[in-house]
Amino acid sequence: MPNHYLRIVFLAAVAAAALVSPAAGADNMLGSFFGKTDTAAKKVSLAERRDAPAPAAALAESDALFFTAAPRETAEEGAALYGPIAEYLAQAIGRKVVYRHPRTWGAYRTEMLNGAYDLVFDGPHFNSYRAQKLSHNILVKIPTGHEFVAIVKKDEAFASAREMVGRTFCAHAPPNLGTLILLGQFDNPARQPMILNTEGWDRIYDGVVSGRCTGGVLPLANLKKLDKEGRTKIVYQARAIPNQALSAGPRVTAKEQALIVEALLAPEAAGPTEKLRAAYKVGERLAVTSNREYAGLADYLKTEWGFY
Repeated sequence: MPNHYLRIVFLAAVAAAALVSPAAGADNMLGSFFGKTDTAAKKVSLAERRDAPAPAAALAESDALFFTAAPRETAEEGAALYGPIAEYLAQAIGRKVVYRHPRTWGAYRTEMLNGAYDLVFDGPHFNSYRAQKLSHNILVKIPTGHEFVAIVKKDEAFASAREMVGRTFCAHAPPNLGTLILLGQFDNPARQPMILNTEGWDRIYDGVVSGRCTGGVLPLANLKKLDKEGRTKIVYQARAIPNQALSAGPRVTAKEQALIVEALLAPEAAGPTEKLRAAYKVGERLAVTSNREYAGLADYLKTEWGFY
């Protein structure tokens, strides 16, 4: 074969080797061209690479349980509130528990529905939904009940919340349970009151007495503390329902769930749960509960996008 043809074939082989693989692969290809075999490159087979053990850190992370709560707080506040509980539960069950702040309500809903959370502390309607749809078990709760009321200024003529079609209400944005309970009083969405998003029960109360809103929604216990002078009146009072609770998903074994309940009811839980109990005025300890106590409360989420 003429020399210039050999040069062309040689250069083509070099170019192909450079495109197909890195330097070691190129050496093998050139070796094959000249009739040689690079045995060193064959020492690590594909099967050996596939069977190589994963790093210990990666295995520990994949086995970890993820603990979260409704994003009422900033990431820093959430870590201070729930981080000690996650660490305490990890010691109790002998498995890594990681607190994860959900950032936004939208992300919280999406991640929850995707089963990304193993331990969740939030409102009764969310707990009920997870028990119904996501195979969660509700373990412990805030012992006091939830009683929401709708209020107006004392001199208002309204006698019932249902009379307040199209009126303004200071309330937390849905899917806050109190707001959903109020909106549930109106069968026709077109007749529902207008919600002015207001963060904090004290601000909701102030919004009513200042005239910013015609009505407001808040827990009865908070109203009693804020309205000592009797400046408002109740136009609707919902039935008492169980309070916020902690649920565990299917990746938490039955044994681990029992250990979590035991740990959170033990005297040793006083330290790790101190900030949570202070924030929600729980008292000395949480209380044991079950899915049955929360049955039916998921219905309040039927008007919320993504749940049903």
